[in-house]
Amino acid sequence: MELNEKLSNPQKTIEVIQKYEFTFQKKFGQNFLIDSHVLNKIIASADITKDDFVLEIGPGIGTMTQYLAEAAGHVLAVEIDKTLIPILHETLSAYDNVEVINEDVLKLDICKIVEEKNGGKPVKVVANLPYYITTPIIMGLLESHVPVESITVMVQKEVAMRMQAGPGTKDYGALSLAVQYYCEPYIAANVPPNCFMPRPKVGSTVIRLTRYSKPPVTSENEQLMFRLIRASFNQRRKTLANGLNNAPDLHYTKEQIAQAIEQLGVSASIRGEALTLHQFAKLADILAEK
Repeated sequence: MELNEKLSNPQKTIEVIQKYEFTFQKKFGQNFLIDSHVLNKIIASADITKDDFVLEIGPGIGTMTQYLAEAAGHVLAVEIDKTLIPILHETLSAYDNVEVINEDVLKLDICKIVEEKNGGKPVKVVANLPYYITTPIIMGLLESHVPVESITVMVQKEVAMRMQAGPGTKDYGALSLAVQYYCEPYIAANVPPNCFMPRPKVGSTVIRLTRYSKPPVTSENEQLMFRLIRASFNQRRKTLANGLNNAPDLHYTKEQIAQAIEQLGVSASIRGEALTLHQFAKLADILAEK
């Protein structure tokens, strides 16, 4: 397909929107990409080849889907907005390797879909995600252990900063630790608002999360580790000990928590945001024995 016929050409996007009298829905956080350089950068960052099965979340009118279809073996696009389905049928009619389903990705059994459509082999996820729902989608993919090789997504810039932040920084939090437990984050590009229609009010970033074959830390108690992480960041200005003592889903005495922190070899007054992923894993193993 010629570049000027593609939806990355703003005129083409406007033409399609007007033809179908499409109205942008705030509740779905719709911002369509209209910049071919950014789209090529996403495809390159995701390292898409003809051997790949790609899951695209939120294709919109099919702008990135067109680029994915040309690069990948097969594309499955999941779109929640039913008014976009007839538009997608038109904009993707030139491609025989794309399937569009009208579903809410958070309610889909993606493991089952990957099993049925790709024989359980790992897929690559590529998405220009609605910003209000970025974290649930990414964590859903990671925690449900969907066979994913990588997740390359356009997200709000500050969320990308949080995903790759290290201990002791202001952006470091539960999301940083959760993402870094499962994946290696890499920031591929920063994208200004004028690359979208309509323009978002915030800057955006393309981040690639490459799934580890096994997590960089081993904890016998993964669920407990994540409960400790959440408790530590729920009350950021409190010490680690206070954060854990105040957590309703942790049932340890003050003495047990104080002993565990001492066993970890850190100061009794340390804050949760100073701990590394390795230290949280070790703390979970110490507390599990109490």
